[in-house]
Amino acid sequence: MAKPTSVKDYIRTIVDFPHEGIMFRDVTTLFADPRGFRMAIDQMLHPYAGERIDKVVGLEARGFILGGAIAHQLSVGFVPIRKKGKLPGTTISEEYTLEYGEAIVEIHDDAIAPGEKILVVDDLLATGGTCAAGIKLIERLGGDIVSCAFVIDLPDLGGRKVLEGLGMDVHALCSFDGD
Repeated sequence: MAKPTSVKDYIRTIVDFPHEGIMFRDVTTLFADPRGFRMAIDQMLHPYAGERIDKVVGLEARGFILGGAIAHQLSVGFVPIRKKGKLPGTTISEEYTLEYGEAIVEIHDDAIAPGEKILVVDDLLATGGTCAAGIKLIERLGGDIVSCAFVIDLPDLGGRKVLEGLGMDVHALCSFDGD
């Protein structure tokens, strides 16, 4: 096997997972490789060199892995957006639609101060539903979103257009055609 030279080279595709017809883009192989993981974090940080960022928000669950590492590199705080019922303390919530139903995400009501500059991070941009719900939560708390950063964009599913339609700047390290 050739030595990986890009982030995309570290990502494994699993056919028919979680059900037939799906090409699952597995970032755990990227995370497991120290060179690949470092490459991804460095490249995700690059567009924001010199930008003021006060906090990184990670979307459940792989966004926690990436977001924590990015927040560490930036020396800023990390804030999780989690599935309903997973955060202790007082939260605000946002419902959104998935391909197969509905879901709710939450954030602590004191996690972001008005005017703080926020970088939103997740592993994969598909339909944009989860990220759009997270954006709404951040904006309700008064956060100013600098950008949304992903490892993978699945352009055929339209998530980038959804987020850009909300006025967001969107960066992804690689893309895969199809779903």
